[in-house]
Amino acid sequence: MAGRGPAPTGKPATRERDNVKREADITKVSADGILRGSPLPKDITWHPRTKAWWHSFRTSPLAQGFTESDWDFLLDTALLHTAMWEGATNLAAEIRLRVSAFGSTPEARLRLKLKITEESNEVAQTVNMDAERRKRLKAICD
Repeated sequence: MAGRGPAPTGKPATRERDNVKREADITKVSADGILRGSPLPKDITWHPRTKAWWHSFRTSPLAQGFTESDWDFLLDTALLHTAMWEGATNLAAEIRLRVSAFGSTPEARLRLKLKITEESNEVAQTVNMDAERRKRLKAICD
């Protein structure tokens, strides 16, 4: 009968080839330092939290894939965001749904198969060695 007894042993829970396939299905993006999208319109008084929220989207690695219509949708969401921070807390659920569509939460990124990675700037590792060892190594090199 299915579902009875302990889990079978002998076979690993995940196979390496399954992990490789899962990793291949994930789209990886990393920050590139480019400010995308346009600033918020000046003719509206924006809540300071909305200004910070908008800036985080403009600098997000996810913004690399945003189209003009995505930015329009986010601008509509920014209007709701300002209204929420000014007291209309009933808009919170709608805002959550809208921003999760863009991968703004870890759960949404899993669902969208997106992974934000850090740039692979290879930084030289500093090696601490005592003066005696340095002398011996220098002698070998010379």
